[in-house]
Amino acid sequence: MEVCLLAGRLMLQNGAETYRVEDTITRLAQNYGMEAVQVFVTPTAIILSLLEKGSTMDYTKIVRIVDRSTDLHVVVLVNDLSRKVAHESLSLEIAQKELKKIEATPEAYPAWAQIAAAILVSGCFALMFKGNWNDFTPAMIAGGAGYAISLFSKRYVSVRFFSELLAAFFIGLIAKLAITTGLGDQLDKIIIGAVMPLVPGVLITNAVRDLMAGHLVSGISLGAEAMLTAFAIGTGIAFVIVTL
Repeated sequence: MEVCLLAGRLMLQNGAETYRVEDTITRLAQNYGMEAVQVFVTPTAIILSLLEKGSTMDYTKIVRIVDRSTDLHVVVLVNDLSRKVAHESLSLEIAQKELKKIEATPEAYPAWAQIAAAILVSGCFALMFKGNWNDFTPAMIAGGAGYAISLFSKRYVSVRFFSELLAAFFIGLIAKLAITTGLGDQLDKIIIGAVMPLVPGVLITNAVRDLMAGHLVSGISLGAEAMLTAFAIGTGIAFVIVTL
């Protein structure tokens, strides 16, 4: 029970689709001799019920998921461990130790590397959306600043909506200043490029995949979260354009 729930929690917290989490938990439980496995996963909770072979009493437990981010490296590690359990017959103790190691693994990329990537991506997206080279540098500055603000404000703001709104506001402000001072030519291209690192691409993808897999509750929930994120980004940008 603890091994299955830990594996599921690690996957769900780091961007895995709910159907993938359910499949991994089911396979782990079956490999460890559980006769009946019932698992229900939503973006915020995992409910697991297990019935051991030769037993008439099943055990049920629920785990609440509070923080979620995107680190697909962790998802890969847990998937690899699940395959090892199936093919190499790892003991429960070893599997639990390996999962604890995965849980203690630091982020695949430090904050400075994520911000540097956001800076480069923002400038390239501005060019891709038919901006010119004068828009490249302002988009890089705005995108890097916005992503950094979003990244660090999440540590102090419990409501994700406000951190993304704040980041979008500063992106719009920097883009507006760039146009005013003559450093950039096209306001819309600078803004579009700069907000791309904030766009919830994994959420949208997972929502569609869950809906296609028949997980309607999870698909609709993730879709609503993605829409709320998009609304926060749009609100922050609109506030700058309307007021300045």
